[in-house]
Amino acid sequence: MNENTHKVKLEYRVIQNDFKSAGEASSNVKKVLNQLGIDSKIVRRVAIATYEAEMNIVIHSHGGKIIVSISSDEIEVIAHDTGPGIGDIELAMQEGYSTASNQVRELGFGAGMGIPNMKRCSDDFSIMSERNRETVVSMRIYINHIENN
Repeated sequence: MNENTHKVKLEYRVIQNDFKSAGEASSNVKKVLNQLGIDSKIVRRVAIATYEAEMNIVIHSHGGKIIVSISSDEIEVIAHDTGPGIGDIELAMQEGYSTASNQVRELGFGAGMGIPNMKRCSDDFSIMSERNRETVVSMRIYINHIENN
């Protein structure tokens, strides 16, 4: 993308416990980034971060949305959900910590790597949560910054 490219904005609704559709938003974001010619290492980081955010909304919230803004120098992913919030953000950021139900774990999810993976894949990462209201995760990945992941 060149300096004159307009910002692309993508928005996806994510439904609580909809494991059948889970992953569609991140898959579509990956497809769009590939079509825009974004470096594959950047696409991989964005896809992982978006997928983890999407799954956290499916598993832990009452539903929400993923908003992705793509400009010539960065990709911003905002995951916004409603519902129970995160009681202890510091604890939730520890690898292996999970509040997922046994039913979710039996489906192969809830290993406690979602938030750590989101942070690892982001150049800038923030999380804001209010108990019984909402959680907003903001991730920014710079297009000119390539990790050796």
